[in-house]
Amino acid sequence: MSVDLTVERGMTDPELAEEFPALRLHLARVEAAARPRSPRSVKQRLRTMSDRYTGGKAVNLRQEPIPWAYRVFFRQIGIDPDDRRTPAEEVALERMKWGGFRSVSLLDDALTIATVETGVAVLALDSDRLEGDVGLRLSTPGERLGVAPGDDPRGTRPLSSRQIVVADAARSVAVLFGDTSEGRGVNPETDRMTLCGVQVKGVPEVSVEEALWTVAAVLGEAG
Repeated sequence: MSVDLTVERGMTDPELAEEFPALRLHLARVEAAARPRSPRSVKQRLRTMSDRYTGGKAVNLRQEPIPWAYRVFFRQIGIDPDDRRTPAEEVALERMKWGGFRSVSLLDDALTIATVETGVAVLALDSDRLEGDVGLRLSTPGERLGVAPGDDPRGTRPLSSRQIVVADAARSVAVLFGDTSEGRGVNPETDRMTLCGVQVKGVPEVSVEEALWTVAAVLGEAG
């Protein structure tokens, strides 16, 4: 399927860019509804991937270049990749746990397919709930996830100081490789998505673009 997709580079806080010069967020905006079910073609694709994804491949996955690059970055930012798995390792675990890649929803299936095929981490946000430019920065002292100045902070959680977050012009919207802020992720009413591909040292830019393209193409299969 032909997909007309424009990939842009999100902003990165200068201090963060100095510490991790290869860390980048690539963005692609797509017109797509958050459908609860995938079409038959997507479910068949998951079954085919399950058949190809052997136990040996799952066991050796962390040694492959892109999963390994994420593992290295996890350690650099204080995450133990054996406790919080990289995206590719997480989907591999689900494959082994359930005996195959289960169909969950169209978006979840699209993210799974993209991660299996490229190893790249992709986050999906509701475009209509974002304000201004989206990118990466460090959290500020006392900041809470998803809370802008003047917002009611009740029910939100505090961020650790200098935690890497995905943010728009007003607030943090997600912790990098962590939680997404309430109301900023994709929901049943979403009809426009912002896809965010995370590049770290050792992950080729072309692989990130392929991951974003794959998600968009799978979403497009629903018509």
